Amino acid sequence: MTDSSAPDKVNWLAEIRGLGLMLLAVLAFHSLVAKPFYIPSTSMMPSLWVGDRLVVSKYPYGWSWASASFHILPRGNWRVLASTPEYGDIVIPVHPDQDVDYIKRVVALPGDTIEVRGGQIILNGKAIKREVVPPVRLPFEPELLCQDGNGERPCLQAFEAFRKTGADGRDYFDPPTWRETLPNGATYLTIDYRDQDLDNYGPITVPEDSVFVMGDNRDLSADSRALAIADGLGGPVPMANIGGRAEFITFSLNGSTTWNPASWFSSLRGDRAWTTLRPPLAEGAAAK
Repeated sequence: MTDSSAPDKVNWLAEIRGLGLMLLAVLAFHSLVAKPFYIPSTSMMPSLWVGDRLVVSKYPYGWSWASASFHILPRGNWRVLASTPEYGDIVIPVHPDQDVDYIKRVVALPGDTIEVRGGQIILNGKAIKREVVPPVRLPFEPELLCQDGNGERPCLQAFEAFRKTGADGRDYFDPPTWRETLPNGATYLTIDYRDQDLDNYGPITVPEDSVFVMGDNRDLSADSRALAIADGLGGPVPMANIGGRAEFITFSLNGSTTWNPASWFSSLRGDRAWTTLRPPLAEGAAAK
């Protein structure tokens, strides 16, 4: 006679197999459909702030080695179901020599000739529309200032010259701001407040199946203008090195989060949640 009250033995092989299948499903979803992305730097301000959390879709331009989470596939020039970004898309290029994801904006497409002169983008011999607009207002967040010269921290200290106190008694950064409009009508804001070497580049012609990308914070962006050995992208980025397209912000934290659960809510930037990252079209531009 058996004791029916005795606990069943755990089938550890089945449990491990189930866990493995679940991890494979998550990895496949992250590699083929979408994955979360965190903004650690100021290179895409004012469009993206340090602490923003995004969703990046993996399928808009097809799939390549760069699509795989953790870049577990060997590098190559192949792409499956390939397509080309549009002007103004925010994409995830991988550094040419390191397995590091960047986030930048597409400003030139295959076959375009691009030049930068005095910070002005010139596409195919014609300067894109670029106009001064009222300064964007960025919150002063002490937790995101560089401290003790620690270069690994995101740094808003570069905007200190533009720090002001608003009518509400709070401090803000109001850096010089420009609105650029690309040939398809995609329009977005950039920050540009000083003369520097990357304000002048080219001209070069973007190779087939490549794109030229730049950060919206033009003075603090290691992008296609910057050498790879200086942590830049070293010129046009092959499409096989593009790991996806940024779609929208899910939530954003201002850097004051601590172990205290109360700070998990007080550090939220509520007005940034669900913000789309697809650039709007300028008035009069035809949507595709």
